[in-house]
Amino acid sequence: MSSTYCSTKWPAICKKKASHEACDSIAVTNMRRVQDIAFLKTKLLPWRRVCLVALVNFLIIPGTFGSDVAPPSPEKPWSPPGLNAYERELAQGHFSNEKNARQIEIVPDKIYELPELIDIAERTNPDTRVAWERARQAASEVGLSQSAYFPYLVASAGAGYERAFLPFPSLKQGPGPTHVSITGGGTLTTEATAERATLGLKWLLFDFGERKASVTMARENLMMASVGFNAIHQQIVFTVTRRFYELNTARQKVEVAESSVKAAHTVAQSAQARFDHGLGTKPEVLQSEQQSAQAEFDLEAARGALSDAQVAFVESLGILPTTKLQVAEVSSKPLSEYSADTLEDLIQRALSQRPDLVAKLANIRARRAEVRKAHAAYYPKVSLNANAGWSELDVSARNSPYFGGNEPVYGAGLSIELPLFDGFARRKKLRIAESELRGAEDEMVNSRDSVIREVWKARTDFETSIRKQESAAKLVAAAESAFAASLEAYQHGLGTYVDVVNAQRNLTAAHSVIVDTRSAIFTSQTALALSIGDLAKPSSAARTIHQP
Repeated sequence: MSSTYCSTKWPAICKKKASHEACDSIAVTNMRRVQDIAFLKTKLLPWRRVCLVALVNFLIIPGTFGSDVAPPSPEKPWSPPGLNAYERELAQGHFSNEKNARQIEIVPDKIYELPELIDIAERTNPDTRVAWERARQAASEVGLSQSAYFPYLVASAGAGYERAFLPFPSLKQGPGPTHVSITGGGTLTTEATAERATLGLKWLLFDFGERKASVTMARENLMMASVGFNAIHQQIVFTVTRRFYELNTARQKVEVAESSVKAAHTVAQSAQARFDHGLGTKPEVLQSEQQSAQAEFDLEAARGALSDAQVAFVESLGILPTTKLQVAEVSSKPLSEYSADTLEDLIQRALSQRPDLVAKLANIRARRAEVRKAHAAYYPKVSLNANAGWSELDVSARNSPYFGGNEPVYGAGLSIELPLFDGFARRKKLRIAESELRGAEDEMVNSRDSVIREVWKARTDFETSIRKQESAAKLVAAAESAFAASLEAYQHGLGTYVDVVNAQRNLTAAHSVIVDTRSAIFTSQTALALSIGDLAKPSSAARTIHQP
């Protein structure tokens, strides 16, 4: 069958971008069904044709207009049915939650400090809202598990009509005393109407701790969701803080590159002056011009890196990268936090307050509750069942007047349910629960070791950056003195061009070192706070998340 016939007869499947092979396969199958059914229709009675039409619709329509069609071959991409609807919805982009997403107004003329920037990120980043919704869902699951302690009430009502008959045969005895034959008879027709309204109750009274285990699991899941919410905030604070320092580092690198350009121009002017007075050579002048051009190139590269750092920083806030935002510079105050704390104290704090460790402990508790729940399945469950209501029944025989009545109905009783054999399902569930508990305990041990390593490395990096700061300051002072002396000697004809160029390069490198060292101090301090769990740490009086 040609793809032309396919596209004209089966338009719901054959899109412009769809593969003709898939359309041909569907069309051939459906045409065979149509031909077979058309032959059968000529041989069937009219009432059977109605049934046949329903069968045709059941067989052909799902295969023709359904979207459950796989790609015809693995060699090339294809357009699945309904793809255009998805693309149109994505193009509209109506996915923002205006109720929960706060609109933050950025003042272009205001210079924002780091705490204000962190506050903006925590209010605008969608990750915080996603984690918040998960915590709310976990809180609702706690209430859902507690509902098993309450009785289950159900109200039901119904009405109906029934017409039935009962045959009454005429019997004849003979020829012997045990022989009976049917000679005729009749039927008794009855009609009945019934109405009923009932209030039913079922209350699980005792289940050997299965409900308690379910509530415990739900509460531990809530704890995991809550500390996961806090961990998201800590990651956002860390990312914004790191990008903040990276942005300031890029700024300072631009300043270093600008000072390098000025120094290169100064050296070039000195080389030109020496050449004009017959003290220098033309190669020195050309080399100085090359050095100036290289310094200007490095300046443009630094400005490009600054632009990238600005975009990355604005993106970390959860706002559009095109937003105009003025960011304050890094404070030059010396850092004293964590300097007096010992490594053992920092590790102990991390092991007691890290959100991921709290989540691991909550997972262990949940798995223990799951084991208790699996054990409880081996014991009986005692329930109270009761019902109360009203019922009316009216009956008529052989078109006689209806007779009957209405009365209240009620009942109550206790039931005990004990599964005797379930195909070893309870045993398997218990083994799975015990295995998950052992896995959760092993994860906790591994996580504790990882936390100790992270704190140790972060503390080492912080102390190293602090020690390097004093050396970097001495390096900058020495490089500035060396460049000034080399330039003065070169200007008076007492030094060489190679000496002054090397001194200029060393000065630029020293300025870059001091910038990187200061940035490393702030970044390593933030990483240490993150490894301990001090970033965005909730206060002890903070309210718990709950579902209203």
